Amino acid sequence: MARKFMLVLLTLSFIVLASGCKGKSPEDIKVGIAGPMTGDQSRYGVDFSNGVSLAIEKWEKQGGVNGKRVALIKGDDQHDPKQAVSVANKLINDGVSGVIGHFNSSCSIPASKVYSEAGVLEITPATTNPQFTEQGLKTVFRVCGRDDQQGKTAAGFILNNLKKTRIAVLDDKTTYGQGITAVFKTAVAGKADIVYSGRVIQGDKDFKSVLASIKAAKPEVIYFGGMYPEAGLMLKQAKELGLDADWVGGDGLMDGKLLEIAGSNAEGAYITFTPDPSSIESAKGFMEQYRKKFGEPGPYSVYAYVAADVMFTALNATKSTDGKVLAGYIRANTFEGPLGTVKFSDKGDNINASYVVWQVKDGKFVQLTK
Repeated sequence: MARKFMLVLLTLSFIVLASGCKGKSPEDIKVGIAGPMTGDQSRYGVDFSNGVSLAIEKWEKQGGVNGKRVALIKGDDQHDPKQAVSVANKLINDGVSGVIGHFNSSCSIPASKVYSEAGVLEITPATTNPQFTEQGLKTVFRVCGRDDQQGKTAAGFILNNLKKTRIAVLDDKTTYGQGITAVFKTAVAGKADIVYSGRVIQGDKDFKSVLASIKAAKPEVIYFGGMYPEAGLMLKQAKELGLDADWVGGDGLMDGKLLEIAGSNAEGAYITFTPDPSSIESAKGFMEQYRKKFGEPGPYSVYAYVAADVMFTALNATKSTDGKVLAGYIRANTFEGPLGTVKFSDKGDNINASYVVWQVKDGKFVQLTK
């Protein structure tokens, strides 16, 4: 009886093992996504994740990338440069075939060196500092534009549209903030007076002493190179101090959280950002799909989607995970998607990226220029 029982167990074990081998799916393609997933800028990480997930859904419906599923591995850099390097090393050790990210310039630039040395492709949806693609690295790309574009856009708007010439300039000491204000200062040099130039620190909550000094300089415009958490608080505190000046900032202010923090004090603020994707015919399907699944898209949701789609297209077309092979394919081709035609320069910049000016009106972001 015991012998028969053992025979039955052995037979059942063989059937289970055989069926397990038959049903085993091909190994997933691992792709990293890196950015601030927690902390005061976590909204951008959520936007990234949501956009990439929609790109994965698209490719799964088409049968996968090279017939395989995409396994997304997230890295939380908490917008800290040192943490970004740690995230980059971990993603490489995890065996990713490419990385979508990072968000902040201060994170993407040091991380890009790590990815490049390992031969891993990196496509950022949102890093705007020019240095990112000026390093001579062959495996880095950006879908968004550059600060030397949007800094000039802001300068031209202040001088030609607002016709203001007394300007206070602030940055948040980050690679992004210092970079964009440097471009801005160069663009207004000889055409306007910089009556105040100073810095704040990311994470601070009380800016009244800085704002009091700015008020004493009597600027007509305050240009801020930084992010929405600090900008939102400064807008509130400036109003409390009776500081009467127009506020202009870069894409780091373009987020609904700015409106939550500043409330009605954000009314009238100007922001340089890319054209409204809702007005782009090719983006309507993405926008509808995103709203249905996640709610209102963030400023860089569609850019994360496009970055992922470009990466998946390259992986699928080349049948390779070699960063140099993938980079060669990306440089040699154009890509159609929600943002229209995306074409990369030899340096890795999207040559079709552009900037316009938005304004906060009635508690909403409204595109002003074309």
